[in-house]
Amino acid sequence: MSTPHTYKYYDFIMAAFVTVLLCSNLMGATKLVSIYGFTFGAGVFFFPISYLCGDILTEVYGYARSRRVVWAGLSAIVFASIMSFVIVNLPPPPNWERQVHIVAIFGQTPRIVMASLVAYFCGEFANSFVLAKMKILTKGKYLWTRTIGSTIVGEAVDSGIFVPLAFLGVWETHLVFKAMIGGYVMKVLWEIIATPLTYKVIEFLKREEGMDYYDVNTDFSPFSLKEK
Repeated sequence: MSTPHTYKYYDFIMAAFVTVLLCSNLMGATKLVSIYGFTFGAGVFFFPISYLCGDILTEVYGYARSRRVVWAGLSAIVFASIMSFVIVNLPPPPNWERQVHIVAIFGQTPRIVMASLVAYFCGEFANSFVLAKMKILTKGKYLWTRTIGSTIVGEAVDSGIFVPLAFLGVWETHLVFKAMIGGYVMKVLWEIIATPLTYKVIEFLKREEGMDYYDVNTDFSPFSLKEK
């Protein structure tokens, strides 16, 4: 009977992925930023790190193990959303003036929560699927084409779902599309700028883990939790 492969850094990357995901959703989902004419959600500055982690996980450990991390992230967002709902709606003491601030920060509407969940689920799986297939197509060469190419697809799916689903009809239509396009451009640029760092991390992990997985016979169903 073969001994299961032990990974030294897989759990750390999973923890980083879930942490970035939670912080981006809790702190950056509803605040708009405008810089040099680009309008986008504040979470753009940090949310792409989750895609970087997704690229690293899929490239080194394979789609199936990345899929388990995506589900862990989804579970964390669902729990955080339920916790936020409960905390916001617990009755405050009389004359406690901070309730309005708690509602403003953590009182995301069910619509925004649902938009975030759907966009995250579709975008992350699109990102991992494209990277895994491109790795086979390029025979493991040209890593930058996979990390950037998968992000172009994944972030397009994410931004194209989240912003309209969450804010169309709430914000002015032109502002919705400005936020969607501006956020998408910023996320892709973020991935391009981070490419040298992505290379270094992936090279380190492949060397330390002794792992460079190719998803040749992988079950790509997003609803499976199998490791292959």
